[in-house]
Amino acid sequence: MRSPTEPTAALLEALLFASAMHKSQTRKGVDGEPYVNHVIQVAELLARVGGIVDVEVLQAAILHDTVEDTIATFDDIEKRFGPNVRQIVEEVSDDDSLPKKDRKELQVERAPQLSAAARSIKIADKTCNVRDVTRSPPADWEEERQVGYLDWADRVIAGCRGVNLQLERHYDAVVAECRALLARGGGRSKPK
Repeated sequence: MRSPTEPTAALLEALLFASAMHKSQTRKGVDGEPYVNHVIQVAELLARVGGIVDVEVLQAAILHDTVEDTIATFDDIEKRFGPNVRQIVEEVSDDDSLPKKDRKELQVERAPQLSAAARSIKIADKTCNVRDVTRSPPADWEEERQVGYLDWADRVIAGCRGVNLQLERHYDAVVAECRALLARGGGRSKPK
């Protein structure tokens, strides 16, 4: 029988690894939020809104950007967290050797073929991202680029639907709120 502390320890191990890997990174938004906050938000959204309690899915959510954005490798993920977590992280990771435009189009094309775990992570990730690019976009992102990101995220999410109704409804509500904010001209945080 599994100890009640094992899932907690497994999640904390993923958080420690992600925080070490992302330690000097910040989000691109004008608020300059620590990057690790993003992966924590994605995992928290999966658990709170999506009702996901599978530790490996939550670990993969916490680790979903480590290979793309840090020196960590898929082998590192597998050695520390096992082959299932590695597989999910691989599914949600972009191939950085490709041009950005190609990577974005591949996300749209591949979304319907992803596992249920990977599609759930994509929905949570895009939910957090659309909120961030609306409320705290990079300094050089004008409204047109923000709307373009929301349009692209909608295309990715279209391929992820049918996996978790709660996450999908939450995404729809967040993106509608973000579109309304942009329509009112309020899609940029004011400098502090």
